[in-house]
Amino acid sequence: MPVLNELKQKITSGEYDDRFRRVYVTDSEVAAQHARYCKLAETFAELYAPDRDIRLFSAPGRTEVGGNHTDHNHGRVLAAGINLDAIAAAAKNEENIVRVKSEGYNMDVVDIADLSVHPEETGRSPALVRGVCKGFVNAGYKVGGFDAATASRVLSGSGLSSSAAYEVLVGTMLNYLYNDGKVDAVTIAKIAQYAENEYFGKPCGLMDQTACSVGSFVTIDFNDPANPEIEEVKFDFAACGHALCIVDTKGSHSDLTDEYAYIREEMESVAHYFGKNVLREVNPEAFYAEIPALRKQVGDRAVLRAMHFYSDNDRVLKEVAALRKGDFETFKKYILQSGFSSYMYNQNVFSVKKPQEQPVSLALAISQQILEGRGAWRVHGGGFAGTIQAFVPMDLLEDYKSAVESVFGEGACYVLSIRPVGGTEI
Repeated sequence: MPVLNELKQKITSGEYDDRFRRVYVTDSEVAAQHARYCKLAETFAELYAPDRDIRLFSAPGRTEVGGNHTDHNHGRVLAAGINLDAIAAAAKNEENIVRVKSEGYNMDVVDIADLSVHPEETGRSPALVRGVCKGFVNAGYKVGGFDAATASRVLSGSGLSSSAAYEVLVGTMLNYLYNDGKVDAVTIAKIAQYAENEYFGKPCGLMDQTACSVGSFVTIDFNDPANPEIEEVKFDFAACGHALCIVDTKGSHSDLTDEYAYIREEMESVAHYFGKNVLREVNPEAFYAEIPALRKQVGDRAVLRAMHFYSDNDRVLKEVAALRKGDFETFKKYILQSGFSSYMYNQNVFSVKKPQEQPVSLALAISQQILEGRGAWRVHGGGFAGTIQAFVPMDLLEDYKSAVESVFGEGACYVLSIRPVGGTEI
């Protein structure tokens, strides 16, 4: 691997462009990486030493595409890696110490001779480093010390899973530095989830980590949560004539924890009526037959949310089938259906505690006004505040971006693409 000056020369001369193109696809994105990776390599040299053999890594953020609030009741989801990513310049050391300096943050220093859970690290990035290392050991893989500088375009709080991208980036570095790239993407995703659950203290599912690690479109069936079925969905997004837009409505997520919890609790209250733990265990026909009695026992909103679960869980299969056929128009139709179901049945577009504040509803209304008959739009992620997702025809992109940013502020619309590669060494 090259030292600093040699590495920068290879990057700026275009010698690495084929490697960049495999990850970033378009010529404009490839060109943008030259200065970005050179700057990161310089940062590494300033932090550690200019004569180290530097290696380059990348892990994408992710977007939820289909299956809104289905995973926690053991349903199906469709997700995708995006072109916003976290990157690293790294080199092995012989100290059994992992040092990671992320742009804008203090350096994390983890002695991997001690991979026990450290309660004082809960909610902090050193916990993720320690947890990923422990996950590799548990799975029978090698770990060792390394020094790294990282930078990220996956904005924190954007709903694009910056934490999962970071976990996968750490796992990708360990994979290539110490395991010759032999650890498969799904295993890295599971290790990343383990680190977040057991070390970071967040009981997340597997969707975020899988999409970041695998890249492209990926569908996951959580019917058996311990062994989810994961399949990559081949589709050339770059050729479909659309941009993927995530609109940040700048709504606050504070005081919404109970709103998110109610969705799961109410879905599971329907399952409990049938003596089951989650809706996936309940036959849909049995559910529909019992709606009159369910209304009295669990309430109308719980019934509606169960209806959303069943329809969106089935819809993931239809979205996947449309992508595999290359039928993007039919795919958009199902995205719209999913969005309407979230709005009307799952009811996670605004909080009933503050009905006068409806930024997500407004963003969806503006999207419909501009994109109806051409594009597709839906709430993104947990809902209530935060982001929406839109598939926008390229000839409408500037009009759409201008319209939403006139309401939500400059920079509110992130124009993305689906990335074909997950966590990787450049």
